[in-house]
Amino acid sequence: MSESPTPAVVVERQGSVALLVLDRPENRNSMTPELLDAFAAAVASVRHMADVRCVVVTGRGSSFCAGADFKSGVQRTGDGRLGAERSYAMYTAFLSLLDLEVPVVGALQGHAVGGGFGLAMVCDLRIAHASARFGANFARLGLGSGMAISDLLPRLIGVPRAMEMLLTGRLISGEQGAAWGLFNRAVPADDVLPAALELANDIAQSAPIVVRLTKRAIYQNLGWDPRTAAWREAFGQAATVDTEDCKEGVTALLEKRPPRFQGR
Repeated sequence: MSESPTPAVVVERQGSVALLVLDRPENRNSMTPELLDAFAAAVASVRHMADVRCVVVTGRGSSFCAGADFKSGVQRTGDGRLGAERSYAMYTAFLSLLDLEVPVVGALQGHAVGGGFGLAMVCDLRIAHASARFGANFARLGLGSGMAISDLLPRLIGVPRAMEMLLTGRLISGEQGAAWGLFNRAVPADDVLPAALELANDIAQSAPIVVRLTKRAIYQNLGWDPRTAAWREAFGQAATVDTEDCKEGVTALLEKRPPRFQGR
């Protein structure tokens, strides 16, 4: 039996596992206001479900999440603290996953870019489509990093690899990500969700109190604080969103050509 806070995100209960499905394949599950509101509502509904021991997040279609929706251009946030608050607000829906005490498995059945890649990073464990592409292309958009990616990615794959990915905007395959330890494993597209559900159900067989305490202890010991990192990044986004380079980066993306940045 399934519930749906809005059509953009579907919530299903499969025994002790809750499944969240981004369901805007025609828009590559991009971060529209509709999808973000639906995602926050979906996470809130899962928090109130009894006896959920693990959560799986996936998408429908060829993309897990394509990040921000730039079809109508880039949204101007303004500079300074107000601009940072507006930028940060866009990520709060995905960051709401941090409110879940139970483990979250990302079933990355398709491409994940920008904020969508950040959503994948916020998951505790990740099963990826081996041939899909993953990464953060902020540098090729002329836009500061967001969704705590500049903090999460170095922790997961090390500074040199994270630096290369973020400074070049290069996307990597699921297979490469698994080799780097970014993903728990990479499998063919049709096997992603079954593998994620198998892992989630395996976790659900463990003592639930111990699972919750272990998840909390690991992140506390690492000093893991994505919300603070995302807030710091928001100032960088606010400072870059009105630049000529950002306008050029988004225009180039929409026109499917290399950007020509001028440093202004």
